[in-house]
Amino acid sequence: MTRTKYIYSGGWAFTEQQDMDRLREHAREGWLLDHVQFAGYVLRKGEPQDLEYSLDYQKHADEEYFSIFEMSGWTHVCSVGNETHIFSAPAGTVPIYTDKMTTVEKYKRQKRVMGKIALPALLITLLLFSIGMQSDQSWVPTVITDACGVLSYLSGLVLLFTGMPYIGYSYKVFRLRRG
Repeated sequence: MTRTKYIYSGGWAFTEQQDMDRLREHAREGWLLDHVQFAGYVLRKGEPQDLEYSLDYQKHADEEYFSIFEMSGWTHVCSVGNETHIFSAPAGTVPIYTDKMTTVEKYKRQKRVMGKIALPALLITLLLFSIGMQSDQSWVPTVITDACGVLSYLSGLVLLFTGMPYIGYSYKVFRLRRG
């Protein structure tokens, strides 16, 4: 019998709560979150537990940051990079975010982070694409239009992986503010 399994994530900007609920369901079956891997979670087999999972974003988290969660009953499970942290706690523990304002701030911070990358990526993609579209113009060398085509594709990928989360976080902020 395998001791680990992988489950996909829908993307934290879009399905954060659903992902945390799925992790809870798996924990009840004895599959506990071990770490996050590209586009999903690696679970390890253990004792069934009724755990709640929660996600927080904090750049350069220090011992004090983690001890605050620990004092509130939350255990650090894993981190992604130096900014995204997943915690678990027994069912019934007071949630990390208990009011709408702090939840809105959480998503606004992530929206800003994604926006700082997505906006330049959008502008670069549009610029490169428009240069690449000039291929029928005799004044633009073919090598330039070909290079712009490749570079616009690459910048489009950056735009996709930052622009979509930006839209997702914007929608979450909108929904929370609306009530």
